[in-house]
Amino acid sequence: MRRSTARNVSVIAVAAALLTTGAAAPPAAHDAPRAPAKTPVATGYGGAVASVDADATAAGLQVLRSGGNAVDAAVATAAALGVTEPYSAGIGGGGYFVYYDARTRTVHTVDGRETAPASADSSLFLDKDGKPLPFDDAVTSGRSVGAPGTAATWDSALRAWGSRSLGQVLRPAEHLAKDGFTVDDTFRSQTASNAARFADFPDTAKLFLPGGRPPAVGSTLKNPDLARTYEKLGRQGIGLLYRGDLGKDIARTVRTPPVRPGSTRVVRPGDLTTRDLAGYRTVFRKPTEVSYRGLDVYGMAPSSSGGTTVGEALNILEDTDLAHASQTQYLHHYIEAGRIAFADRGRWVADPAYEDVPTGALLSQRFADSRACLISADHALTSPLAAGDPRRPVPCAHGGKAAPTPYEGQNTTHLTVADRWGDVVAYTLTIEQTGGSAMTVPGRGFLLNNELTDFSFTPADPAVPDPNLPGPGKRPRSSISPTVVLDRQHRPVFAIGSPGGASIITTVLQTLVNHVDRGMPLVDAIAAPRASQRNAAATELEPALYDSPLRAKLEALGQKFTEIDEIGAATGVERLPDGRWQAAAEKVRRGGGSAMVVHPAGPQ
Repeated sequence: MRRSTARNVSVIAVAAALLTTGAAAPPAAHDAPRAPAKTPVATGYGGAVASVDADATAAGLQVLRSGGNAVDAAVATAAALGVTEPYSAGIGGGGYFVYYDARTRTVHTVDGRETAPASADSSLFLDKDGKPLPFDDAVTSGRSVGAPGTAATWDSALRAWGSRSLGQVLRPAEHLAKDGFTVDDTFRSQTASNAARFADFPDTAKLFLPGGRPPAVGSTLKNPDLARTYEKLGRQGIGLLYRGDLGKDIARTVRTPPVRPGSTRVVRPGDLTTRDLAGYRTVFRKPTEVSYRGLDVYGMAPSSSGGTTVGEALNILEDTDLAHASQTQYLHHYIEAGRIAFADRGRWVADPAYEDVPTGALLSQRFADSRACLISADHALTSPLAAGDPRRPVPCAHGGKAAPTPYEGQNTTHLTVADRWGDVVAYTLTIEQTGGSAMTVPGRGFLLNNELTDFSFTPADPAVPDPNLPGPGKRPRSSISPTVVLDRQHRPVFAIGSPGGASIITTVLQTLVNHVDRGMPLVDAIAAPRASQRNAAATELEPALYDSPLRAKLEALGQKFTEIDEIGAATGVERLPDGRWQAAAEKVRRGGGSAMVVHPAGPQ
């Protein structure tokens, strides 16, 4: 475990001094301290943090300023997001953690994906007649809740690479939950869209619907239950969740959903047990790796499909000169690479503990070349496209049974951190849908996930094998794609990631090629209008592309489109040639992100 020396520097919030002293917190303020202003880009020395939320970015930054490293700061940022982004993340969910160690110049990952109960089988989301449950009914139920992996991920990362204890890095988030944060438009709109669900669970309604309605923009939302939960988790360790009273409360909530008396909502119980929680383990996995334009791109291996799908798409694009292509041809080839990679993802990627996932073959250039030759410069492919066989590649193979990509919830959150030693973390965490299962654990202050709905309820096509059906203890396939890019000397160049369900993959892919091939500064590569093709009949386009002349040019090639308001909400960090770090976040999406650096003016 790397240890670092704390330094006496100014801090952003009152909890900063507590990181090293362990002193008791001052009395909670009557009003929340105003959050730092959001800015989408920051450049300087000493480390950098980028997330969707200014309070969370500030929590990570104060850890860096007090001498902590990137892992410490990532956990602090994630814990704060559990307060201010509770509909996207928290200790009721899971995620994937990618870490670059500057001392050894190596990349490591932690799979903190949720797991199904031991009793789960392929009928998990079928009704008594063997038909799939309506998706919304499955989400708001105990059946959708997997054993949470977030707390275990924090503990695993801190023990392996951190310099602070769990209690120390949770302290900023603990005080943020106690003192409260300022509600913005995004938080209020997300609450409003879930108000009917939230109202059916008394603890959820009490927390997120004060006075029976979504909190007003500019008001202060406090979560004293979560503050107490964080304090106990920091003091007692993650055994509180996996083997203690908190775990008992989680299991009770899943097995006996706390529905409001008089509610007409049918909320099916789940079968998660305290034994399932006690048996939960994170997995340290070898990252995926591909070479692209002289850079080494590292991602998350299965159970996530992020690393294999982004990697395959990059390999497909490797022989196309995207730097000099017209905007039409650039987008056309990007869309087609996504279509092909998603076709292969659906057939081959799932939890490797249960399925034979050909990860190495999926990432081979030989397989990518056999798929790239399907792309024509003058006409589009048709979805759903049949998968190829990476174990026995056949160049330009057509035919075979095709299966569409199942729906995957859109919400999640991502953070990216770098420290003064050059360590980097890209960490994406989630509770799946906006608001997860809608069930708050009574007295604990956090929502439970609905991650198990990321399993296929039934095969999309019975004639095509589906590796992502539910099973006992199985991790559902994810699209989470935290990505770290190194140069040939194994030094960090940049790191990125995004929320967005299955569109996470295309967001990371498009941001990466925008930056590497099209030469956009990272903040502009993130802000650029997005397209997302996931082996679907139509490609999703944000309004700036849908309303542009480019759409007609692409439609002339046979591309089909549908409009969507927003795709993803990426963040990243980049190491500049002069040694500075640049943090980058969204300019507009989700109300804009928050990028900060330790020393904007210069090294100190």
